[in-house]
Amino acid sequence: MKLLVTGGTGYIGSHTCVALMDQGYSLIILDNFSNSKSSVLENLRKLNDNFIFYNIDVTDKKAVEQVFSKHEIDGVIHFAGYKSVEESVVEPLKYYLNNVVSTMILVKVCKKYNVNKFVFSSSATVYGENKVPFKEEMELLPTTNPYGETKAMSERILMDVAKADPNFSVSILRYFNPVGAHESGLIGENTKGIPNNIMPYISKVAKGELDKLKIYGNDYPTPDGTGVRDYIHVMDLAEGHVAAYKHLSKGVHIYNLGTGKGTSVLELVQAFEKANGMKVPYEIVERRPGDIAVCYADVSKAEKELGWKAKRNLIDMCRDAWRFESSI
Repeated sequence: MKLLVTGGTGYIGSHTCVALMDQGYSLIILDNFSNSKSSVLENLRKLNDNFIFYNIDVTDKKAVEQVFSKHEIDGVIHFAGYKSVEESVVEPLKYYLNNVVSTMILVKVCKKYNVNKFVFSSSATVYGENKVPFKEEMELLPTTNPYGETKAMSERILMDVAKADPNFSVSILRYFNPVGAHESGLIGENTKGIPNNIMPYISKVAKGELDKLKIYGNDYPTPDGTGVRDYIHVMDLAEGHVAAYKHLSKGVHIYNLGTGKGTSVLELVQAFEKANGMKVPYEIVERRPGDIAVCYADVSKAEKELGWKAKRNLIDMCRDAWRFESSI
């Protein structure tokens, strides 16, 4: 089986590539390193080299078509997209142009080349301020940021395509908060500039590259006032993609990928300190625009239909994240 993976050198994409290759899949990886580093390819090859790589922007329809014309592709897993909630509020057009247009181009090319299996990287952000735990059948509310809107729009596009074409099989995976790294320490979350996500920020503070962790708000209606999220180990998330692809059938199938348990920012910091035997200095600052108080998943559907369940705990996540960070 030959799968095309967009955004395959990114954080979640690279870990999913490893999980797929470990299951015997041959991959074609597309990425333009807009939020990743070329060194990821070298480290991927150390883990498994069953892939071909193209440096391509997925909004470039001509370049994407050339790849499809060269290879017999069985299915697509689409990760490529900008992912900072904060940046999307400041630069909404950047997010709509990249995230929505890339999905439309990819689906259009899939249809032209009769590729009917499609797994989409979505987000729990699409639930907006629904009541927790978030369930797949909930009506999507207007989200609190443009990033979430781009994911909701892409989901609707895929649903409409599947409705118009009964042969099209789509799995939409709504992630919660991926953290951690591959147990080898070779790949992990290593974005450019100051991290937008909490775990690499914590790791860089622990490493001494940043002075202190900024915790955005401690006045939320939560037990300790800090935001509550459903943190999931990135390798559990990666294995969820493998399960979703293996179980693809005609129509649209939506799954939450999380642990089903909420953890506050302060609890995450304490887990990191416990796992790695170090202190992480922090300061409380103002809330970020676009953030909500509590976000965690009902994950029963994925367990029932895909036979998938998160296996790794918070200590595993923190230990693996630090192993990667301390190696770079």
